[in-house]
Amino acid sequence: MSSLYIVPTPIGNLEDITLRAINVLKEVDLIAVENIRRTLPILNYYQIRKRIVTLNRENELFLTGKLVSIISKGKKVAIVSSSGTPLINDPGYYFVSQCIKQSIRVIPLPGACSAITALSASGMPSDRFCYEGFLPRKKLSKSKKLKQLDRESRTLIFYESPRRILDTLECISNIFGNSRKVVLAREVTKLWESFQTGTAGYLIELIKRGEIKQKGEIVLIVEGYKIKKSFERERTDNKINSDVQKLLVHLLKFLSLKGVVQIVGKACNIDKNCLYNFIIKNRQTLNDL
Repeated sequence: MSSLYIVPTPIGNLEDITLRAINVLKEVDLIAVENIRRTLPILNYYQIRKRIVTLNRENELFLTGKLVSIISKGKKVAIVSSSGTPLINDPGYYFVSQCIKQSIRVIPLPGACSAITALSASGMPSDRFCYEGFLPRKKLSKSKKLKQLDRESRTLIFYESPRRILDTLECISNIFGNSRKVVLAREVTKLWESFQTGTAGYLIELIKRGEIKQKGEIVLIVEGYKIKKSFERERTDNKINSDVQKLLVHLLKFLSLKGVVQIVGKACNIDKNCLYNFIIKNRQTLNDL
């Protein structure tokens, strides 16, 4: 029966693909790929030899009619993206929508998605979340978008490139404030996979010090908006008393900000993010002690 199969592919580890996906790719007549160079290693790894056509954002409108015609003649076609689940921040929406309009059966397969994979290991609430993909490249447009999301209570998921990650974290810090928890997931499922958690300001410090590399694919998980209770702020402020402040002043002479936050936070049972924010906000005052 003629069909269009939506087939997820690995986002890093070539073994992160289902047996069903492999079988489908071996059975279809044609595979529409976003990027041949990115997909060939997967096909070669599983010894899949099929006719391939490139379907990307530049040619999707032009090619869709031809592909719909091929399927309508009884052929089976699979669509795959460069990595992960097709259509999730990748081409294919127009193609799939036209297949549905022509009453062609569209069969989705479950599989890898970097946004969901990163969320599952982030420690953030995952019962309600908002996927936003890539933020606009221009700073003004990016700030405008973040302002629209400022009071969004669900966990926020963004993709970002290494070249723009510093600018994006600075925008998040400026618009959301520097109290929200942010998880920077880099190279998920790959050899150099890493997860770093802290405020946007804290992550900026780590990047500037080279402790987070500006390389690879990045997923940002941002804590949703919360109305903080005044007594919680007061309780934290009361913990950072004059003795703790003197300790901070002394340790900052010899250790990095990260080191001081870790040591004092653990020793005095103070939330590390709150302690970091306190130091950043009151650095001049601490220097005068």
